Amino acid sequence: MPKKRVHIEIKFAGFGGQGMILAGHIIGKAATIYEDYNVVLTRSYGPEARGGASSSNVIIDTSTIDYPYVSSLDALIVMSQESYDKYIDLLKEGGYLFLDSDLVKIPKEAHKRFKVYSIPATEIAEKIGRHIVANIVMLGFFTRITGYLKYESVLNAVLTTVPPKTIELNKKAFNEGFEYGEKLQMEVTA
Repeated sequence: MPKKRVHIEIKFAGFGGQGMILAGHIIGKAATIYEDYNVVLTRSYGPEARGGASSSNVIIDTSTIDYPYVSSLDALIVMSQESYDKYIDLLKEGGYLFLDSDLVKIPKEAHKRFKVYSIPATEIAEKIGRHIVANIVMLGFFTRITGYLKYESVLNAVLTTVPPKTIELNKKAFNEGFEYGEKLQMEVTA
């Protein structure tokens, strides 16, 4: 029986140094290597080395991807206010909006248009040792909430991508985000 058609458009956006390009790379790797989807990854950097705009777009599909740019996002992950303001119009009605609750504030009406999920990713990353893994916390959270890709696929992609000396820290960061999403889902269903 043929696989059901899947077409998912995702954007990770923040500022340079937050690992938005890496997050997109990891999701793309998880989808292609560990789950056998077709993937296109595009990246965008601001002119500044750190602190400027940075984003990655990932398209996941069961079929050939003819157009490499996102046009109607299924999920938008933002880790800066500027990114929210710049990209929110690309998120389709009812799409997933993920945000770092310490860094991004949204208007109340956004909750009516989108499935909004917030996590203090930077704060969690700082508590486990380094704020630089906030993107990996967000990946764990994203993985649990959307169910687009399997836990094992994304975790394997994380562990085979990050520098060897940071594997344990990144594993902990991913699991913290995943568990935060699990608790949130349990509260919703309770």
